Amino acid sequence: MTPPQPRSGLAATQRSPLLHRFDSALTTVTEGAAALLVAAEAVLLASGTTARYVFHTPLVWSDELASLIFLWLAMLGAVVALRRGEHMRLTAFVRNLPDETRSWLDTLGMGLVIALLLALLPATLEHFEDLSISTTPVLEISEGFRVAAVLVGFGLMLVTAIDVTLKRARLTQIAVVALGIAAAAGLFWVLAARFEAMGNANLLIFFLGIVSFCMVIGAPIAFAFCLGTVSYLTFATQIPLTIVPSRMDEGMSHLILLAVPMFILLGALIEIAGLARAMISFLVALLGHLRGGLQYVLLGAMYLVSGISGAKAADMAAVAPTLFPEMKKRGNHEGDLTSLLSASAVMSETIPPSIVLITVGSVTGVSIAALFTGGLLPAVVGMAVLCVVVYFQTRNEDMSQVQRFTGRDKLRLFAVAIPGLGLPVVIRTAVVEGVATATEVSTIGIVYTVIVGLVFYRQFDWKRVYPILVETASLSGAILLVVGAATAMAWALTQSGFSRQLVEVMTMVPGGKLGFLLTSAVAFIILGSVLEGVPAIVLFGPLLFPIARMMGVNEVHYAIVAVFAMGFGLFMPPFGVGFYLACAIGRVSPDLAIRRVWPHMGALLVALLLIVLIPWISIGFL
Repeated sequence: MTPPQPRSGLAATQRSPLLHRFDSALTTVTEGAAALLVAAEAVLLASGTTARYVFHTPLVWSDELASLIFLWLAMLGAVVALRRGEHMRLTAFVRNLPDETRSWLDTLGMGLVIALLLALLPATLEHFEDLSISTTPVLEISEGFRVAAVLVGFGLMLVTAIDVTLKRARLTQIAVVALGIAAAAGLFWVLAARFEAMGNANLLIFFLGIVSFCMVIGAPIAFAFCLGTVSYLTFATQIPLTIVPSRMDEGMSHLILLAVPMFILLGALIEIAGLARAMISFLVALLGHLRGGLQYVLLGAMYLVSGISGAKAADMAAVAPTLFPEMKKRGNHEGDLTSLLSASAVMSETIPPSIVLITVGSVTGVSIAALFTGGLLPAVVGMAVLCVVVYFQTRNEDMSQVQRFTGRDKLRLFAVAIPGLGLPVVIRTAVVEGVATATEVSTIGIVYTVIVGLVFYRQFDWKRVYPILVETASLSGAILLVVGAATAMAWALTQSGFSRQLVEVMTMVPGGKLGFLLTSAVAFIILGSVLEGVPAIVLFGPLLFPIARMMGVNEVHYAIVAVFAMGFGLFMPPFGVGFYLACAIGRVSPDLAIRRVWPHMGALLVALLLIVLIPWISIGFL
């Protein structure tokens, strides 16, 4: 979401050519550096994978260097995302407000980001100095080279936040917001002793009140988490703020998470290399002549491409524009089509290589190979219930003008689609069978896609590579900053004793294991509608998964229930932001689509209940 321009008055950059030039230079430098790091990471990982599997001579230093580059990529990507307004945020409450009101709220949100970064920079500098004296085990270079990424990242975010504020806000707004934030900080400082004396009741103020307020006004979720954590540590405890950059560093440095930017890059390359279009063309030839055939194609295409891009918006955008025009010609209601698109994204939440599943494995220690295996059949269950809805909705579809493909045409399109169809099969098989890690498979997929695009489909658009690298960095930074912020927040909640209290409450839920699963499903639906999958699982996964183990619930089963439920919440109107993404991609008014979404959501609720009640769906093939 791009903050609106004020309706009256001039922004500072419009007044000053110097600030305008600075803004352009900062954009060029940050985006160029972030794109270069994405490319360097891909080349390094591909080289390490080739050395390991082709030449059987592992590069012992490659993982360490990849980890160093990765943290820089995450932080610079977060800077780019802040400049572009692409951080995850809740827009349900501010979406329909007048422009003037939204302008004030955007200024307030950015002012809180500036205040947070000003508070974090000294602590981050101290964290950098503490680790600079250590050396890495293989390369034997100072840890400062890696940890400096957090310090530089926060510094550039501060500069970016100030730059964005000067560019978009009026001076009166800036002054009022600055005074308001200073007054609020002073009040909290005066009340610090009382907050500390409140015990865990103060968690409601900091982790519910402050975080909720930030999210309601549309501030980025990652910064809302950080602000709640920093405020809690500053005004209610004696714990030094250095713990925040330390925990964020730890949360973002898991090697498993290296797969995130690589799969995002892979998803973008699939589109420009022609693989997605070839797969969809074959499915249309195979099923397009049936009533509801194109709807079945949409579901099948989402099953094939989902999760590879790392972004549901990218998955939907790869499928919908190709199919929607013909669907409308057949008399399908555009509200039904958008609702199906939204529901198909829910259905495919558990399909590997899902970024959310990778995150689950990272923060809970559950085997990613087991999660990938367990996620395939639940998605089939979701697809099956949606097919039932499609069948009843398309019984009267006009098929008189539908093109029918001959057997020869189907074979030809199948032959063309084979390279594209092979990619998701190779990726999922390699990870599920334990042949390679998710990160290694993503790099293999990138090389495979580039070769197929150049050799087979001959439509690789090199002009789009740089924008794709920047977009990859931006989305990766947005995701990984949430992971880091939620890791710090989860640590603070654990230290407060909240996790112990949560265990006591959850174990008292009536119904034993089943009651716990149903309660968790409802909780994750709510969390998914507000926080989205990655921040919700990073924040609550470390708290709830140990309870699931204690209750005797299989970890993979619990993970699949959590991910499917969060996906349901993410695309559930009126708060689920995914639903509005589907409307934007389908170019349909949310007011029109929201009246048509309920049959699909009802079917998915049935699928979720089946997944909860029948563990075999998730763990039968482990």
